[in-house]
Amino acid sequence: MTVNLVVRLASLSFSIMIAEPNTSSLVFQVQDLHSITPDYFLEVSGAVIHPLSYQQARNFRFPCGLVYVAEPGYMLFRAGVPRHAIIKKFAGEEISRLEDLISVLSKLSRGARVPIEYSSYTDRHRRKSVLVTIDRHEWYAPPQIYTRNDSSGLWSANPAILSEVLMPSSGINGGVQGVASQTVSICGELVHMEHMHQRNNQELTDGVTSMETACEHASAESISRGESDNGRKKRRVEENISADGVVADCSPHESGDARLEDSSTMENAGSRDYFGAPAATTNASFAESVIEPTLVMFEVHVPPSCMIDGVHSQHFFGTGVIIYHSQSMGLVVVDKNTVAISASDVMLSFAAFPIEIPGEVVFLHPVHNFALIAYDPSSLGVAGASVVRAAELLPEPALRRGDSVYLVGLSRSLQATSRKSIVTNPCAALNISSADCPRYRAMNMEVIELDTDFGSTFSGVLTDEHGRVQAIWGSFSTQVKFGCSSSEDHQFVRGIPIYTISRVLDKIISGASGPSLLINGVKRPMPLVRILEVELYPTLLSKARSFGLSDDWVQALVKKDPVRRQVLRVKGCLAGSKAENMLEQGDMMLAINKQPVTCFHDIENACQALDKDGEDNGKLDITIFRQGREIELQVGTDVRDGNGTTRVINWCGCIVQDPHPAVRALGFLPEEGHGVYVARWCHGSPVHRYGLYALQWIVEINGKRTPDLEAFVNVTK
Repeated sequence: MTVNLVVRLASLSFSIMIAEPNTSSLVFQVQDLHSITPDYFLEVSGAVIHPLSYQQARNFRFPCGLVYVAEPGYMLFRAGVPRHAIIKKFAGEEISRLEDLISVLSKLSRGARVPIEYSSYTDRHRRKSVLVTIDRHEWYAPPQIYTRNDSSGLWSANPAILSEVLMPSSGINGGVQGVASQTVSICGELVHMEHMHQRNNQELTDGVTSMETACEHASAESISRGESDNGRKKRRVEENISADGVVADCSPHESGDARLEDSSTMENAGSRDYFGAPAATTNASFAESVIEPTLVMFEVHVPPSCMIDGVHSQHFFGTGVIIYHSQSMGLVVVDKNTVAISASDVMLSFAAFPIEIPGEVVFLHPVHNFALIAYDPSSLGVAGASVVRAAELLPEPALRRGDSVYLVGLSRSLQATSRKSIVTNPCAALNISSADCPRYRAMNMEVIELDTDFGSTFSGVLTDEHGRVQAIWGSFSTQVKFGCSSSEDHQFVRGIPIYTISRVLDKIISGASGPSLLINGVKRPMPLVRILEVELYPTLLSKARSFGLSDDWVQALVKKDPVRRQVLRVKGCLAGSKAENMLEQGDMMLAINKQPVTCFHDIENACQALDKDGEDNGKLDITIFRQGREIELQVGTDVRDGNGTTRVINWCGCIVQDPHPAVRALGFLPEEGHGVYVARWCHGSPVHRYGLYALQWIVEINGKRTPDLEAFVNVTK
């Protein structure tokens, strides 16, 4: 056999001539490597997707041009789609080209949950299927196509979807503010996530942007430092974990102010005889059987672009309890170590009915360790709404030492678990120090301790023998430090008395006077909380006497509270608070309005009394003991809402926000008009290159002051 190879360079083709026994001609196109290298990619919800390149096709032994996931970003990573995946099918349609994926995306509404099939080079002959939730909260910019310009060497960005077809299924208010900004609606409150200047080339780790919090040259370890495999609830999501969650539902339709109807209109009056109802367990206590239909399992995801307020993880689990359920709205209470910030995607799984629905963060208490999450009862359907109900709350009488309670919670398989326990300390004062990266920490709180529990990851409720909730068994975050340079995140669980939660719920039901949030299409006023922004700690009266406290005051405080036998001392004032220049570290707080105070609850009641009495000045008449002298002071209080941080800016690879309470609790704000606070930064970004790191303030740009975010936007745009 004779083979003749003829190459014609002018036409960039060649032919193979086979002389014997048969003669045939094959024509091949000769191409250069540059022409077959992808010159465009799709960016959607932080994901980078492009046609499979020749180089990667050789590595993975796949054909060129397949739809290749270079980085999963937030939407795909949340669903469990790994890096290097090949998308085969999306929303029921076959995907062979990137244009097919864009076409399917253009037909989907925000918040839609659709299946996606993919394969990977490690398991090339098998497809995996997961559910993807289309990003509805606009944590990221709309889908963009980036195209390489060979003449300029730059990449130009254009909308991947020209028409406004990605409309919200319910609850997104879109808008533009500042410089290339996004306006995001979280639970009816406008939360501004502004992306300043061009997209930065950021180093990605495990499919999510590596956002740093250390002051200088921190590694990606700082996000997940101290996380282990011991079943801890708070952990970073691994690439191979499928978390088919649903984002929060916020409706844009304002149908007027509405008062909440009584929760009894939707309470369960029938039997739980639907298909798949949990079978009655003969060994279950009566309290467990009563409280089980009110329990909810939480799965919470935090987008990398919204790692604000020092939140230490992107994935949280926990158990909450329904405290309100009507035809128009349901409310679930959970600890703030499960729902730490409002910029979260929350998924609720109900113990009473096999269904998963989204939830909205509507209230984050500024002091106490609890958050309120709203859900739409209509999403449960007729069968679900008939069995899901609210728990009965029992704020009074308060628990005492020796009382018997039932600790009831849910396992990850949504099975109720309970045990009878004894209260060993109903008023244990917390003392949690600040973390390396300041985040929410419970302060000025008394919690409930039990003789036995289910370990540091089990959360739920404490009930009496009739199933009435007396406290939530919530998770608290702390940081254990080893030496001067190392620390590890830990958590513990304690009981949070229900009376504070009940007080906030009563204000919501009766119609609070605070700012309105859009919940399930209805504007509802949410309560404001008046607080004394001072961190306090208890000191035994025996030690207070050694500091010079008189016998008269010792006797008065013992008479007021013969159990605690303590006095409250000032640890520090929050920077920027009205009490900052009035109280000093070490002051003993003896009385408010001539009434002795011995616990945090007394101060809360005094603050609430100001609102009831209609006091315009919002000041408390406080008697303190300072350096051997009794002093009468008028100290101002502050009014806070439950929205948390409502505006952040992504600028040059860092997250910028106003200083949050955990930062102000350190007692410092810059003198130069305060400034804006850098919460996190990215590897490889401009701020990394020039040494601007987290835990720093930007007080001036180009000689112009930046005291707040509005001034920052005006200077940088």
